[in-house]
Amino acid sequence: MLERTKKHHIEMAYFTGPPDKLQELRSYAAKIGLTESSDSIPWREAFPEFKENEAGTLISGYRHREGLTQIQLAERTGIPQRHISEIESGKRIIGKERAKKLAEALHCDYRKLM
Repeated sequence: MLERTKKHHIEMAYFTGPPDKLQELRSYAAKIGLTESSDSIPWREAFPEFKENEAGTLISGYRHREGLTQIQLAERTGIPQRHISEIESGKRIIGKERAKKLAEALHCDYRKLM
């Protein structure tokens, strides 16, 4: 008869902060028997097809994170919906002023969008 092979539930946690504090956290985690996972890769490696339109991909992702449609984002920023669509598809460049308006509406740093 086959045995059940149910695995224990594993949770992942990610932290950001100063390097010295992260190293302190790693040391503590090792002391209590936790290990670092290396089974993840950066999204740029996982999806190379988005590399040429990184800004558009980020805007689309931030917009979805906020639960906004392109029309709602256009209303919040004053940027025409058609332009947002063209930015997301890589047909239009963003520019610093548009990046600032989009970043404010999407709650992110405008420098990530450039």
